[in-house]
Amino acid sequence: MSSVVNEPLDMVYLATATMDSQGVVTGWSEGAQRLLGYLPEEIVGRAVTELWAGGTAVEAVGRCLAGRSGWSGRVGLCHRDGHRVEAEALAHRVVADGGATGWLLVSAVAREPCPPEADAAVGAFTQAPCVLAVFDTDLRLVRANADMEAAAALTEDRMRGMRLVELLPRPESEKTEEGMRRVLENGERQVLEAYLRVPGESREHAWTISLAPLKDHRTGSVYGVCFAAYDTTRRHQAQERLLLLNEAGKRIGSTLDLAHVAHELADVAVPRVADFVGVDLLTFLDQGEEPPSGPLSGPITMRRAAHRSVLPGTPEAVVEVGELDTHPESSPSAECLAEGRAILYQVTDELMVRWNALDPVRAARIREYGIHSELVVPMRTRGVTLGVVFFARHRTPVPFDEDDLLLAEEITARTAVCVDNARRYQRERMTARALQRHLLPRRLPDLAAMEVTSRYVPSETWAGVGGDWFDVIPLSGARAAVVVGDTAGRGVEASAAVGRLRSAIRTLADIDLPPGELLTHLDDLVTRLAAEDDPEPSGATGATCLYAVYDPVSRHCTLASAGHPPPVVVTPAGSADILDVSNGPPLGLGTLPFEAVETELSEGSVLALYTDGLVESFYRAIDEGLEALCEALAQPAPSLDALGDTVLHTLLPDRPEDDAALLLARARALGPDRVATWEIPPEPAVVSRIRREVTARLMDWGLEKLVLTTELVVSELVTNAIRYGRPPIRLRLIRDRALICEVSDFSSTAPHLRRARALDEGGRGLFLVAQLAQRWGTRLEVQGKTIWAEQDLSED
Repeated sequence: MSSVVNEPLDMVYLATATMDSQGVVTGWSEGAQRLLGYLPEEIVGRAVTELWAGGTAVEAVGRCLAGRSGWSGRVGLCHRDGHRVEAEALAHRVVADGGATGWLLVSAVAREPCPPEADAAVGAFTQAPCVLAVFDTDLRLVRANADMEAAAALTEDRMRGMRLVELLPRPESEKTEEGMRRVLENGERQVLEAYLRVPGESREHAWTISLAPLKDHRTGSVYGVCFAAYDTTRRHQAQERLLLLNEAGKRIGSTLDLAHVAHELADVAVPRVADFVGVDLLTFLDQGEEPPSGPLSGPITMRRAAHRSVLPGTPEAVVEVGELDTHPESSPSAECLAEGRAILYQVTDELMVRWNALDPVRAARIREYGIHSELVVPMRTRGVTLGVVFFARHRTPVPFDEDDLLLAEEITARTAVCVDNARRYQRERMTARALQRHLLPRRLPDLAAMEVTSRYVPSETWAGVGGDWFDVIPLSGARAAVVVGDTAGRGVEASAAVGRLRSAIRTLADIDLPPGELLTHLDDLVTRLAAEDDPEPSGATGATCLYAVYDPVSRHCTLASAGHPPPVVVTPAGSADILDVSNGPPLGLGTLPFEAVETELSEGSVLALYTDGLVESFYRAIDEGLEALCEALAQPAPSLDALGDTVLHTLLPDRPEDDAALLLARARALGPDRVATWEIPPEPAVVSRIRREVTARLMDWGLEKLVLTTELVVSELVTNAIRYGRPPIRLRLIRDRALICEVSDFSSTAPHLRRARALDEGGRGLFLVAQLAQRWGTRLEVQGKTIWAEQDLSED
């Protein structure tokens, strides 16, 4: 078996021979013939020991080969003409075709004088700025340059005759040899990528391997493979860093949750950058406060937002996620924040002595887990310091370098922008929630008309607080109005819209507008406000609203809806039914009037008003939600509050994706023992009789202290109705938390309060009523009007 490297490297050749397990020569190459002068037929079948010069050498080689699969060393050989030849010899145990074991002997290369024109080629080969080698058709090394010697940590003489898998026993070597075989078979070049750690190196290198066929220029036959390897580690690392930064840009900041953003940073950095990462954020972020002004100094308290490790359970961490930790003034984190720059530490004994004095617990963890390199990077953006990020290595043997520091700074900077966005969102969300809390009723009024309870659950998603709202408004005549609505948009703007609408509805309710008319006026208001905010309206709806008025005397409930989900009525028997309400367009479209409907509520019935966030979600259609709401409302409950809790627990998830408001009102009734009514003929003489009957009723109710005042109020109101109104005229007294006096007639002309001049005959009556009563007003009815006055009973 032989291999000769042709021109221009034909001054180099191999001398190879094979022998069986008994030491008998079984093969003899042309190179062996050139080296020792024997023809194959002269040496094959003879003992190989006949070629050794001296018995001592023979014994030494025998001892070396005994029980081993390979051996190399310098030996003395006998030339055919009798002179001694010194050569480097390699021996490899091989298996013959029949299964018998034997040895392959490879001699050192014998060099012959080369012509001068070959010097340049030899110099170019040996000094080529890459790993360069030549392999024969049996994939055994023939030549190697200096870089190949350095990569394999062997000399060319020691490597000659060895395969790549014998030089570097790695899976990558086997793949490379497969590529060499393809080159020998098809004569085409191959380019491979490999990642391996060469002898003497502590980390893997990236290699680009080029395999090219060596062809005889005369015959075109392939007689070997040129192996060239280029260390592309720095280029590979640069590509990896770019890919990591690209991944960080995609993964970090997927939500506006501070803790989630911090966890995303840790997930990206471990294990590709560090073996352990800890993210600590300053405590001002917890409550959405303003960041501290000026440079940070002294001991700094931060909250651990996230950490991750290559070890299960993150045992390197000194504090758990969510816990506070105070960093001493001269600690790495405090120095990093004070100086406003990232710091690279190579952990040394001297540094450990200093850290042990500052923070013995953290120093003990560093020693316990063998942390040898650490990066401390401040998290800053837009002039605001947010916290600090720790990167540590203990399982990765390679310490951090300046390139790693730049990479950590870039990842932290990208995260800082996301954290600051989350901070700003959190602050806006907290502002919107605070505004929403102040705009919604803090306490619901205690009414004779109904018992009420409410629930409001803000959204827990990144979208922020919505515009859901509700209200309970006391009206004249012991009546009460309940209202629920939902404005478009989210955040502070939605909360501001809630404030506008709630104020407007209370103003319109104070003038006792019927529900349909109230929504019409509210629609005009929303349209005007939308035009002021956006001169070119997009056509988006402003809000939905449901307004209901309940009269405990008649037990009539009048409702009107502007694009809002229908209410549900729960009867005293426990059945829950959706009330059929004519649903008008949402507020802000200004298209159609709003039609009111009237229904009678039995005493003890529950009227349920709600927003769509309670019954509709991404996972549930509104029809399914309404069915679930009716089932929940039909469940027996010991109180109205308990019923509200049951509804929320049944319909809402732990983190609602939309705001939800629920208002429950249990109807009460005022019986005949608390209401007195008189039909009044349009005759002035009847006033004195009415006064006497009113006095008698007040005496029956035990309201003697209000007799004189009530007589004056009744006289003035009834006299005005007879003089200026139209029959039929009706007087009604209602004993509630106040004594209510109402006079109704069919005239739609409303009186106006004015101060009478000295010579005026009229104009003093209504002014007198205003002075005597705590509250008074006019209420327009479907036909006519009602003038009412209230006297407080709290002291009676």
